Amino acid sequence: MKPRILLVEDEEHLLEAVKMNLELEDYEVVAVADGELALLKFKDQRFNLIILDVMLPRMDGYAVCEQIRLSDMDIPILFLTAKGDSNDKIKGFKVGGDDYLPKPFNLEELLLRVKVLIKHSLKGTAEEGSLKNYKFGGNEVNFLTHEAKGVNGDLLLTKREAMLLKLLIDKKGEPVSRNQILQYVWGYDVYPSTRTIDNFILSFRKYFEEDMKEPQHFHSIRGIGYKFTD
Repeated sequence: MKPRILLVEDEEHLLEAVKMNLELEDYEVVAVADGELALLKFKDQRFNLIILDVMLPRMDGYAVCEQIRLSDMDIPILFLTAKGDSNDKIKGFKVGGDDYLPKPFNLEELLLRVKVLIKHSLKGTAEEGSLKNYKFGGNEVNFLTHEAKGVNGDLLLTKREAMLLKLLIDKKGEPVSRNQILQYVWGYDVYPSTRTIDNFILSFRKYFEEDMKEPQHFHSIRGIGYKFTD
């Protein structure tokens, strides 16, 4: 599979030029022009790198980066922006950026930085693959591909389903509050209703429990939230 890049840039001519050159380097590129749409794409799809402008419509790049880091500390983020003084760079790194390239930039330098960041991203994926695969009962989940095997056969989890399931498994045996779930899975977006979270848990029981009425893995903790056990 080609490495996937989320490119966030509101200058149309620059967006198209960078996208074209990245695709010539054999990357798959999803290009968007504002911060809110960037977050929606990030939450719905998997990427190996994010290239992020700072001055964006609806939500600036710093805020986008902060929200991404609430749920994903690993994906490389490269700021590509006209805001190039020292204070801007420091802020970019403080909110979670991995690299910072001011405009105007040299195209070859950008492509080399992208290559390095993608290499680290793919290396981490390969080395940590075994840790991303989890088995419980007769079930199995791959958190890299979002593929799973449940009581009724193979299925493909949505990104939010995978994030919530990963959170519960990471906290195995511990109650996880609704607030923790909201912050981890939804970030600073408009919070969903409690019923929405309940529906996720019901889906997990449908996918992975032999008897939904007597769950062995996904437990509701009254007044608190939920708990996962093997």
